[in-house]
Amino acid sequence: MLRTAVRAQTSVVIEGNAAMDAGFETRTIHGFGESIIPSLSPTSLSIDESSPTFRPNFPTGSRNTSPSRQKAIKTKPRGLDEETKTLTSFPKTLISEIQLDDSIWSHLPEDLQTEILARVPPFLLFKLRPVCKRWNSILQDLSFILAHSRVSPHGPCLLTFCRNPNFQLSVLSLPLKTWFKIPSSFLPDWAFWLVGSSGGLVCLTGFDGLIFKTLICNPLSKTYRILPNMHHNQQRQLILVKNKTNPNFRVIAASDICGDKTVPTEVYDSRTDKWTVHQTMPQVSLCSSKMAFCDSRLYLETLNPIGLMVYRVETGQWGYIPAKFPRSLLDGYLVPGAQKRLFLVGRIGLYSTLQSMKIWELDHVKNLWVEITRMPPKYFRALLRLSAERFECFGQDNLICFTSWNQGKGLLYDVDRKIWSWIAGCAIQLCNSQVCFYEPRFDV
Repeated sequence: MLRTAVRAQTSVVIEGNAAMDAGFETRTIHGFGESIIPSLSPTSLSIDESSPTFRPNFPTGSRNTSPSRQKAIKTKPRGLDEETKTLTSFPKTLISEIQLDDSIWSHLPEDLQTEILARVPPFLLFKLRPVCKRWNSILQDLSFILAHSRVSPHGPCLLTFCRNPNFQLSVLSLPLKTWFKIPSSFLPDWAFWLVGSSGGLVCLTGFDGLIFKTLICNPLSKTYRILPNMHHNQQRQLILVKNKTNPNFRVIAASDICGDKTVPTEVYDSRTDKWTVHQTMPQVSLCSSKMAFCDSRLYLETLNPIGLMVYRVETGQWGYIPAKFPRSLLDGYLVPGAQKRLFLVGRIGLYSTLQSMKIWELDHVKNLWVEITRMPPKYFRALLRLSAERFECFGQDNLICFTSWNQGKGLLYDVDRKIWSWIAGCAIQLCNSQVCFYEPRFDV
């Protein structure tokens, strides 16, 4: 049974076949990880239909549990590939098949099976469900859900939302270098747009007829919750906030989305299933509708007065930080980082030939923006060919992502490692799509 599971799991990564019973469509990007295919251009995407069947390769140690001793192929952390002057190539090493003894593996205790399955990448777990009846119902097994909640996160993923021509969700797993198409048939037929994601949950808003609605869903478990109407039910600036240590979440509704109406701040709490009215944000001129949440605080950029508006969730009160923006800043995005870190990302320069992209970090003591890095010119020219070209920027856990709407390109910057890297194979999915980071979880 496990031998079948291992082959099924590894086959999905390399061959990119359609998922068996969950409706997931997978596509594998060549030139990464442990494939024997040479690497392609960093922006190319193709569907692997003819590559040889991949054989699992287990690491060796002092106590080898497999009959075969093979050397594990090391992969880069976080699933990111650094761009170098020459394209990276991987050795064409053929891996021999590992024979699993049915008399041993067929008697593996169920609790060990559960621990093993809990460590399988969430999207690949759907491939293993046809193995047996128990595995088919594994997502309803409380012991599996508990074991899954104790496992480290799968790694950074990008969730894309596209409304043209039909409503469609897709996820790019950066560690697996694979796209997964998520069926949206379980959601109501509304005119949706993406708000964001937090802790495995996704927030969508839309109109059910003429009524403005907010919906929270888990794309993996195909479950959703329609939130009750707000006291001032209209299009608002929303942000989803979830604590990783418990299943509860909050949705914060700040000002009117058009900024021309004064409405009080409202907060939805999943524990009470109610919206509560809080202090109205003072009259200010907002730079944009972009917000950032970190350290239990919501930040918005303001032009008059220049600085940041801060909403403290625990007290329900608004405050002001007189942090002046860097000079010659054309457009800025607030990006949350790990713990208390808050970043500002934007273009600077008056003329197209002199423009560049910089990243600053807020000094909470001095209320100053401190420059931490500048995007190398080769990345800037490739990401934004025109001075007025639109781009998006968002972040999670000190990982900042840049996307270009017109060209469909994606670029990542790891603040901790100080590494820039292209997201390969995303031209179709990122073009004219809303994008955010996403953490696939079954236990929410």
